[in-house]
Amino acid sequence: MHFTVLGAGAMGLRYGVLLQEAGNQVDFVDTWQKNVDQIHRQGGVYVSRDHQNRHLVPVKVSTPEDYHDNPDVWVVFTKQMQLADFLTRTAHAFNDEQYVLTCMNGMGHVEKLLQYFKPDKLLAGTALVATVLNGPGDVDFIGARGAGTMNLANYTEQPDEMTHKIVAELDKCQFHPNLTTNFRGTLLAKVVFNSVVNTLCTLFEITMGEFAAYPGADELSRQLIDEAYDVCERDGITMLNTRAEELASVNYVSKVANPLHYPSMYQDMSHNRPTEVDYINGYLVKLGQKHQYQAKTHAFLTHLVHLAETTRQAAEKTEQTTEQANTTATTSATEQASA
Repeated sequence: MHFTVLGAGAMGLRYGVLLQEAGNQVDFVDTWQKNVDQIHRQGGVYVSRDHQNRHLVPVKVSTPEDYHDNPDVWVVFTKQMQLADFLTRTAHAFNDEQYVLTCMNGMGHVEKLLQYFKPDKLLAGTALVATVLNGPGDVDFIGARGAGTMNLANYTEQPDEMTHKIVAELDKCQFHPNLTTNFRGTLLAKVVFNSVVNTLCTLFEITMGEFAAYPGADELSRQLIDEAYDVCERDGITMLNTRAEELASVNYVSKVANPLHYPSMYQDMSHNRPTEVDYINGYLVKLGQKHQYQAKTHAFLTHLVHLAETTRQAAEKTEQTTEQANTTATTSATEQASA
């Protein structure tokens, strides 16, 4: 099959590289020019697994404007706040026969994708897979091959022949895909998971294992899970897991599967990039408000993440101003000495 990955970041590269290794034709499209240039310069992407066996994998990548091929399936892995721009810039390559698969974090992407793809061609899901982008053209797959799982569903909740072909290719890559017929429940399962682990690990700059080792971790998780499930149930969503099963999932992934992993939200925060908290905890807050339910804990955490973002950005500006002042002072002193 022919796949094109929209967004050659950590998760996009992991899915694309493994689909390519499974014998598929895979292209990558990315808007981060530095990443595109670096991949071109080195002839591919450097891939590691758990910081070991770093090797170069040849891949084909281009910017949206330069891409003119016709894949069977688009695989979309951008940040929520970047998606609209990606789609606008790549729209010339879309058509009604193509399928689209996405396992992006948070909520808000489905509505944007439906502006370009037919409802019966849209598959969306969740991926409990840990990956780190070390820098342009350099990715690290976290966990042994086959580690992690994913759930996916058709927007129409009616799997067709092409759906099963896509699932078969994902299975070859050992993503362990679980095809459901519960679209919203499938997506919200990861939102709830991320609303606990991503947000708390980011705020305290800790790994998932460090969070799970805290004696009060289960109590914190239960409070957030219960509030999220209260919201979802009010909106008529049937969740994939019970509340107890969701807690067990948080604990398994944090303690066993990826205890050394820093979630993607932390990776954004540590590089002073905007986080997706508004599409995760913030989404649950807004969904609750539709039903006159106040998800106060999620609202509080959303504010804390934005406070941390603002504080870090202010500190970065202060540091840059200080560096500029020092550079100016050094230059002035040098010029005076020369005179």
